[in-house]
This record gives sequence, structure tokens and C-alpha cells, in this order.
Amino acid sequence: MLVSHQRILRLPGKVSLPRVKRLPISFRKSILDLFHYVKSFGYTDTLDEYELVKLGIFNQLNFFQLLTGIQIILTCIFHQQFSLSVVIISASPALISSLVLYFNKKYQHEAALIAYFILHPLAAGIIFMNGIHLGLDLYFILYGILAVFFLKDKGFMLFTIGFSMINFFVVSVVLKQFVYQLENINSFLYLVNEGIAIVFIFYGLYLIKNENSIYQLSILKKNNDLQKKNLQIQIQADKIKDDASLLERQTKELTELNAVKNKLFGIISHDLKGPMYAVRNVFSDIHKRKMTAVQLKNLIPEVVNDLNYTIDLMENLLQWAKTQMHSQTIYVQKVDIGTLLNETVQLVRLQAERKKITIDAQAIEKTFGVMDREMIHLVLRNLLSNAIKFTPENGTISAGVNENCFTVEVFIQDSGGGISSEALAKIRGNNFYTTKGTANESGTGLGLMLCKEYLHRNNSQLIIESEPGKGSTFSFTLPKSSYE
Repeated sequence: MLVSHQRILRLPGKVSLPRVKRLPISFRKSILDLFHYVKSFGYTDTLDEYELVKLGIFNQLNFFQLLTGIQIILTCIFHQQFSLSVVIISASPALISSLVLYFNKKYQHEAALIAYFILHPLAAGIIFMNGIHLGLDLYFILYGILAVFFLKDKGFMLFTIGFSMINFFVVSVVLKQFVYQLENINSFLYLVNEGIAIVFIFYGLYLIKNENSIYQLSILKKNNDLQKKNLQIQIQADKIKDDASLLERQTKELTELNAVKNKLFGIISHDLKGPMYAVRNVFSDIHKRKMTAVQLKNLIPEVVNDLNYTIDLMENLLQWAKTQMHSQTIYVQKVDIGTLLNETVQLVRLQAERKKITIDAQAIEKTFGVMDREMIHLVLRNLLSNAIKFTPENGTISAGVNENCFTVEVFIQDSGGGISSEALAKIRGNNFYTTKGTANESGTGLGLMLCKEYLHRNNSQLIIESEPGKGSTFSFTLPKSSYE
């Protein structure tokens, strides 16, 4: 709002408040509202953003040309030198601009373009052909410039540019004398008209440049927003993919754990329950019947055999449960692998003697490797027990340690019946696999699974070499200790 200058009147004994004069309606706001109203003629949702920008520029230019056309009419009216016919002819630019705005307001965009780029140059040419020079010759250049920006059809654009340039050539070169020449009547108004035409040319170029810049910035902003959204979508897609992968991995782990659980329950319910029942039955018979010392002595080997099997099975079950719960920590240390092998051979010697199997230990003491002692001890015990299990009576087992500059190799070789290629593939897989021994000994497959797991934790692996009828060799290597 427009506010008058404030005056403070000072009277003796009284101080007056400042008096402010306010206009009821802002004239400037009304003009701006009118300008934006005209600029929006023809706006529709069917037009894309760039077409709306061009339409707004087109409406602005026509609005200002309408005002200029009105000024030309007033110029002709207030100068008595111009006849009525001249006034009527000079009114054509204003009428054409009004017609263009009307077409746009009625959403007749193509008709508005045709009216502007055909009728405006035609009307200006008629004005000049009637000997009237009001300082409008530079408008032909304006029409040519605007045609490049607004017209999509190349043929129409070239026609408009050619038509405007021909008119400009005729006015500037051919027609040099005019009956009604504003320059001779009122040079100031003539210069004003020429100046307005120049202003229109530069203003049109400015609008085109400015609106295009705004549009390009808008496109860049949308592109940045789109890139951000794409990045967010990609992040979400990666998260969904990771979640799906995690879910798949967890599902696989749960499936494997469920299989392990079922296997363990099967072992507990069958393999562990059987020997315990057998021991119970033996002691039940002893309790119910009177047995001689000889009879009791004959039962002791069977009881001991069942107890040994049960103890080995219990220990393997506990160790296997630890590995599946990921709670067992590895304690790497320097270990005399030769001494450890000899100690393990002594533990299984009674088991071998019952089948009259000879164990030839070729381990040299003071051969040090780097390992978790308890884990490797369990590996050796299981491998020796398996060798005894699958070696027939009066067979032989060789166990030893080889060393080089960097590693120590432990091997256990039996003279059993060997392993078929199909059975070997199953043993090398990550599944439980077992068969009956040469003396019909039962097993669970836990031993070999533990061997592979513990060797893996000690950065080693179980190597199996076997041929049916020629026995088997189980071996693994460990880092040699560099400390004496």
C-alpha cells in the first residue's frame, strides 16, 4: 500500500499521533494482478511445463503490444493531420493483439499463433503501403526473432521470417516517401515508437533467455530430485536385497540346524540308548540271577565295550554341540605333535588289541606344530578309532608325523578294505556318513564331521586317499612352530 509522508504536529501541552493516509486499493497490486491474469491465458493441464513457459511469454508480449497499439491509436487521434482512414488502419495492431489474447483465452493456441505471425506483419505492411510511417518498421525484425522461438513447424517459421524480412526490405529500401510520416509531425512520438520496438526486441530476447534459464534450472532441480529419489530407491532395493539375502541365509542356517537337531535326537534316541540299555540289562541279569565269577568275567568285555562306545559318543556329541553353537574358542599354542600322537595311540590300544590289530606309531617326539591341542587330540582319537573300526582282525595301522621347513604332516594309514568312490564323495561332503565296521561296529558319522570342523578351525583340512581292497590313508598338515 502507498503511505503518505508522516507529519508530527507539536502543540503546546498536547502531542498528536502521526496521521497516515491509506489508499483503499493498491494500484500497483491491481496492475500486477492484471498482468498475471493475462499471462495465464490458455493455461491447461494438457500442456507440458515448457509449453506453458512459452505461452506465458507470448501472452506478455501481446499484452504490451496491445498497450503500444492503443498508444498509436491515441497518437493518430490527437494529431489532426491524420485522417479517419489512417486512424482506422493504425488501430489494426491493437485489434490483432486483442484477437491473439482472445484466442489464447479460448485455448485456441494454433489460431493465436497464426493470427500473430500472419496478421501482424500483414497489418504493418498495409499501414506502410498506405503511406503511413509511425515508426513501426523494426517490428518486422521482432516478428522474425519470435518466429524462431515460438513456431514448431519449420515451413511456417521460414514463411513468417521471409514475409517479415520482405516487408522490412520494402519499407526500408523501396518505400522512402510517406504521406503520413510521424517523424515530420511529432519527432518525439516517432522516436518513442522506434524505441518501443527496440525495447520489445530486447525484452522478447530477455524473456526468452530468462524463462529458458528458469526452465533449465527447474529441469536441473527435477533431475537432482529424481537422482535423489533413484538413489533412495536403489538404497531401498539394496536393503531389500540384503534383507532377502539375510533371510535366505538365516533360513538356510535354520534348515541346517534343524537337520543337525534331528540327527542329534536320532543319535541320542538310538545310538546312545542302545548301549545304555545293554549295560542295564547285563546288571539286571546279575541282580536277578546268581552268576559265578567266571560268568561275570565273561560279561565284563562286553560291558566295557559298550561303555567305551558310549563315552566316545557322549564326548563327540558334546564337542559337536559346541561347534554348532559357535561358542568354542580356539587356543593356538606350540604343541609337540609327536608326543600327542603317541599319547592318543595309547588311549586306543586296548580297542585295537581286542581286534588283534597292531598300531605302528612312527612319531618322533620334539616335533612341534602350532595348533589347538585339545581339538587336534580329538581329531587324532577319532581318526585312530575309525582306522581300528574299519581294519579287520590281525590287520595293521601305521601312524606318524612328517615334517619340512614350514609344516608338519600327520598321517594314519590302515590295511582295511578301502572306501568306494561313492562313499568317499559322501565322506568329503558336509553330511553325516557312516557304515558298519569289520566287526559290525556301529557309528554315527559325528567323528569325521568333528575332524573336518576342528581342522578347518586350525587352518587345515582332512585329506583322504583310498582305494577299495588296499586300505585308506587320512592325513592333515599344520604350521610348524618357529620357536624352539
